Amino acid sequence: MEQTYDVVVVGGGAAGLAGALTLARARRSVLVVDAGQPRNAPAGHVHNYLGREGTPPGELLAAGRAEVTGYGGHVESGRVVGAVRDGDGFDVTLDGGRTVRARRLLVATGLVDELPDVPGVAARWGRDVLHCPYCHGFEVADRRVGVLATGPFAVHQAQLWRQWTPHVVLLRHDGPDLSADDAEQLAAREIPVVDGPVAELVVAGDTLTGVRLASGEVVDLDAVVVAPRFTARTDVLAGLGLEPVAVEVGGHVFGSQFAADPTGATAVPGVWVAGNVGDARAQVLTAAASGLTAGAAVNADLVAEDTRAAVEEHRRRLATMFTRDAWEERYRSRTSVWSGRPNPQLVAEATPLPPGRALDVGCGEGADAVWLAERGWRVTAVDIATAALERAAAHADAAGPQVAARIDWTHADLRESPPTDGGYDLVSAQFMHLPADERRVLFARLADAVAPGGTLLVVGHHPRDLRTTARRMHFPEMMYTAEEVAAQLDPGRWQVTTVEARPRAVTDPDGRDVTVHDAVLVARRRP
Repeated sequence: MEQTYDVVVVGGGAAGLAGALTLARARRSVLVVDAGQPRNAPAGHVHNYLGREGTPPGELLAAGRAEVTGYGGHVESGRVVGAVRDGDGFDVTLDGGRTVRARRLLVATGLVDELPDVPGVAARWGRDVLHCPYCHGFEVADRRVGVLATGPFAVHQAQLWRQWTPHVVLLRHDGPDLSADDAEQLAAREIPVVDGPVAELVVAGDTLTGVRLASGEVVDLDAVVVAPRFTARTDVLAGLGLEPVAVEVGGHVFGSQFAADPTGATAVPGVWVAGNVGDARAQVLTAAASGLTAGAAVNADLVAEDTRAAVEEHRRRLATMFTRDAWEERYRSRTSVWSGRPNPQLVAEATPLPPGRALDVGCGEGADAVWLAERGWRVTAVDIATAALERAAAHADAAGPQVAARIDWTHADLRESPPTDGGYDLVSAQFMHLPADERRVLFARLADAVAPGGTLLVVGHHPRDLRTTARRMHFPEMMYTAEEVAAQLDPGRWQVTTVEARPRAVTDPDGRDVTVHDAVLVARRRP
């Protein structure tokens, strides 16, 4: 596999490029593979495309490719020769043997116009052999137009073209016999009927001048209208287990397409269609619109998949991030995790306190414990990770033997081994973020560990920090306010002195100055 894309778009016509543009603007990785055989290549201009009326088809596609690549999409010339599902995605093989990986497929390979087997028709197709009055009618207005009858819709075609020119002729060719109603309608619209099969088109220089009947008679014309059979290109979709369905009008089959819902989703999960391959009658603007619709639907489907994966990862992290093994790995994977400076709210609140016995909960690399010991506190520093304790002890040794001697480094999980009731004059819990139920139990135990007259200091990341660009770990269920912690304390046992969201200036990962808020609770246990 050379590369994995969110979406591989097969076909770079209006539908494929519109879908790719939608996806690229949605910041999806997109590869468009285009064989360079647009259906409308023989036509001089695209019509009825609002804002781009009269644009040459090649110019429209070139602009579309530039727009897709401008948003980071990739457009590659070539052909997709096969696509197979593999697990939750697709292996897509290009001509030349290269294979890429796609999470989703958008197939916009269009259709093939199967033309009547009349000499000259194929050579003049898209120039003066036409089929769509909305695409070409204005360009042949008031000129001589012959409708070649090859099926039951010839009379209807003649009536349509009569809107653009009074010089319409119905060439019976091998079409069905006219009913009395048909003959009456044609007569009423002054549309002559020419009997006999058409043998060939008559061309002078590079200009259509008429048709020659099998009888040898020449009918002078400026354009010939035919009814192609619209056959969907099946290569890629058939290989994925999809079969085209017949397109019928009034019981007459005039082509094929692949079934899909209104967004372009097929019966094969992860595969969408857009343009003529899913709608044989779509014009260029309609095809582009279906590409946009399919692109948006594909992105929504990917968002749903991304969300499912994120939920699974979120649950996994919640279940594992507070285990001993997870913390050991976190510390051992980096030379330092924290700044090496004491937490500012500890410094602010503990500086005026007389030294005593302190419990440093989740001491990490020891900056808070060392700061307290330097000020005469006897510190019990507890952490779940031996790697953190080893690093913290080294920091204490570097601060000097007197400092190191005042700290007892303790390897424990206080959720399993609660601290001694009433054993400490200061209990400091800095940024202990746990699932709500575990946090409430732990904080209650920490409160019990405060001696009468002692201080409980709890500091956490305030929930409003999740709105900033500081990029906190996004676990809303583990964030808390000082008010929530205070609500757990019995007013008969505690005097709460500080309950606030204290602002603090930091620099976010992109170098911007932002303000975060620490949830700060300070409470004194009543004597």
